[in-house]
Amino acid sequence: MAALRGSISRLISDSNLKNRAAQLVFIRGITSKLFVKGISFTTTENSLKDAFTQFGKVVEAKIIMKKDGTRSKGYGYVTFSATDEAQKALIDMNGKLLDGRVISVDNVYNTPKLRGPPKAEADG
Repeated sequence: MAALRGSISRLISDSNLKNRAAQLVFIRGITSKLFVKGISFTTTENSLKDAFTQFGKVVEAKIIMKKDGTRSKGYGYVTFSATDEAQKALIDMNGKLLDGRVISVDNVYNTPKLRGPPKAEADG
């Protein structure tokens, strides 16, 4: 247990101040993150956050941008401080219009990334 506390402390202390609150809430396991797709290219992170704040405290709203940073890829994530708030937002916002586009909202499922040794190419 002490080792877990130590690793959590290092994780929080190594990060920048902007993300500490979100990380602390995430580490405690009391957040709920939603996946939002179908986001308009004109939607900003602030407008996404504003659209979801009617359901509760939004810890973070993140729109995924193209590598060159010119526009969004059309999807993002909204993190709530409470699971029940996120579930209400999921039910009420799924299929609604946001900035002229119908958005789809779903839960984010933490799936471990499986890595293994590289596959050997077959000789032939």
